[in-house]
Amino acid sequence: MRTAELKGLLSQPGPWTWLYTDGPTGEPEGAVESRMNSLTDRLTADGVPSADADAAVAAVSADDSTPAPSTRWLLVRDGDVVLDETFATARVGEEQYGHGDFPAILPLLRHLAAECRILIVETGRDGARLTDAVIGQSAPEATQTIDGEDQQITKVQAGGWSQARYQRHAEEVWQHNQSEVADAVDRIVRERRPEHLFLTGDVRARQLLRERISAEAGALVVEVDSDTRAAGADDTALRDAIARTLASARQARLETTRDRAAAGAGRAGATGMSDVVAALQQAQVDTLVLDPRMTDAGSTLLALRTDPWIAISEADAYGVEGTTLSAVEALARAAVLTDAQVLFDEDDLDEDEARPQRPTVQPVAALRWQQDPSSDAESGGHLDAATGHPSQAEGEDPDDGPKREDPAVPGHPSPAEG
Repeated sequence: MRTAELKGLLSQPGPWTWLYTDGPTGEPEGAVESRMNSLTDRLTADGVPSADADAAVAAVSADDSTPAPSTRWLLVRDGDVVLDETFATARVGEEQYGHGDFPAILPLLRHLAAECRILIVETGRDGARLTDAVIGQSAPEATQTIDGEDQQITKVQAGGWSQARYQRHAEEVWQHNQSEVADAVDRIVRERRPEHLFLTGDVRARQLLRERISAEAGALVVEVDSDTRAAGADDTALRDAIARTLASARQARLETTRDRAAAGAGRAGATGMSDVVAALQQAQVDTLVLDPRMTDAGSTLLALRTDPWIAISEADAYGVEGTTLSAVEALARAAVLTDAQVLFDEDDLDEDEARPQRPTVQPVAALRWQQDPSSDAESGGHLDAATGHPSQAEGEDPDDGPKREDPAVPGHPSPAEG
């Protein structure tokens, strides 16, 4: 829904003011005021209208409750903040701001791509604590406590004929309590759709809970051999397990997308700037993988004001006015405007760890429909007969209508490097 809102705004004419900056940093009140004054000066010096600068700075300075580190991304028009996102993570790049028709959306999309809904279940023989959270969001986590029966939950060594009865009763209490927890877990999984379920707590309680949750919930479980509800326990093992799991899941999504793109001898995907641009012009991209380090490479593309939203040069812009942007920004914008999911090939680094030097990865897209193997591999699809633009109908047969110009014909834009 958040990218849908962004799409609606990007399809409207500008100009816009955008700001990507730090949220509260824990500094004293006087330091906050000094930082906000400095931010205002930088915005106005960069050509941001004073009404937009004042609105953006007022929105940032009004937040004094989000724990540090945090990040803000704002979109402002005519003195009104129309989109305001707060993330409970540090910035993923330099502070950015500006004023114009094509706001820099890459930082926002990188934060959105890293978000993940999880459910943490800390269970014990007397009940459980359930935490529903979105990693990366600043919104408060929803926590639910299940208080089960707590009498005779310990198996006693009473001796004599009554010992077995006491032990059976204790086991029945544990089972009843975990049945209540399982009902709550299944409901949250159905309603909130977490990507992972992290299970920690008492060993026997974990075993009983896993026996009772649904198959749908069970498939999400990452069991952490730690009892975070025990007196004096910390959550280091749980935090480490969450970080490892999310990093592995991100890598798996990238590999799955690349595998999809390579299917059918590459006809199910597009690789490289030229092919990806052609696919985006047809709204053919389902999932796009970008390397954010493309901003360092200096490559550019045309961002167009209307459909087809992107072009390599004026020669394939179909007469639509465009502005030169960094290639990665233009690709990301076109993806949002054509309802494509955007993933990022990020380096998974520890805090203060230097980014490794490696070649920039070229863009890769998994497509909504497979290319026709009988067509010219570089034809790029078909045009809308009425407008001359690439057809935007999702799932439309790419064989219908005239083809785009062959790149071998003089006057066609040469493929961009990479």
